[in-house]
Amino acid sequence: MNTDIRRISCPDCGSYSRRDFLKTTLVGTAAATAVPLIGGAAAASVKPRSETLVTTLYGTLSEEQRKAICFPFDHPLRSKVDNNWHITDKTLTAFFNNDQQAMIRDIFVGLHSPEYAERVVKQVEHDSGKEGFGASSVALFGEPGTGKFEFVLTGRHCTRRCDGDSVAGAAFGGPIFYGHAAEGFNEKPNHPGNAYWFQAVRANEVFKMLDGKQREVALLGDSRDEEGTKTVELSGKNEGLPGIPVSALSTDQRDHVRKVMADLLAPFRKDDADEAMKLVEANGFEHLHMAFYKNEDIGNDGVWDVWQIEGPTMVWYFRGKPHVHVWVNIRGSAA
Repeated sequence: MNTDIRRISCPDCGSYSRRDFLKTTLVGTAAATAVPLIGGAAAASVKPRSETLVTTLYGTLSEEQRKAICFPFDHPLRSKVDNNWHITDKTLTAFFNNDQQAMIRDIFVGLHSPEYAERVVKQVEHDSGKEGFGASSVALFGEPGTGKFEFVLTGRHCTRRCDGDSVAGAAFGGPIFYGHAAEGFNEKPNHPGNAYWFQAVRANEVFKMLDGKQREVALLGDSRDEEGTKTVELSGKNEGLPGIPVSALSTDQRDHVRKVMADLLAPFRKDDADEAMKLVEANGFEHLHMAFYKNEDIGNDGVWDVWQIEGPTMVWYFRGKPHVHVWVNIRGSAA
């Protein structure tokens, strides 16, 4: 393949480099959105959205690259998720030039909140081995400008999507996965260095707030199996889900569950987090169930490593044994 694809073809503006594109996008966006500030200071530059960069990436692909990583929008690979997989057999380091790799990294960073983006990138680099972020693989589904276009990045402990709302009624554009093995495959009870353990700490605070009868309902034996996409299969049920329903909690307990949801969504960009909560609320926050699993407690310390929040159209399954795996699927309907 041509490893020096430096120019982007554009029918309206000729040939230009990625650096030119980023420069003009930043200047144009800042000018269009500038707001007067105290002292007359100019508005801060705004980085291109991940969706914009995905479209740009698509324009840089050679024919060989398109054949290897581009698929029809309705291809079954687009909705697949797993804890350690490659959506194509072409890693970033082996198959993309330096500019393309930088764009893909920028796309990924842009899918996360400024507060957590660096931490998430470090997690991916750590868990991916010697190649780091370059060990990831990507695929593109559909074509830009058609309203049906999605980017998917995969690797160990990582499945992320960028769809620009092409996938109606699906938070994050479909099921995602994140995880971390911070200090080895078998983590200690307090998961030192784990990028996502803070979410379990918050969830366990909810358990501490439960009274005896509530704990009997919330605390179960074994959790669900990890079976790829099937792991986050949606039930469509309002009742009969594992654990204690939010409707059975007191006001302060419900408020704490909302704080858990905020912590779960904190690593992701605001647009995706807002869409996720909008879909959860539309199907009834009171229909959510929260479950903790006593048979998978590292160190038998009563701090539950494995737990989940499930509703009729969502699953957020936190599996902290032997290290952290988190499976997510939030939709507007289970169908």
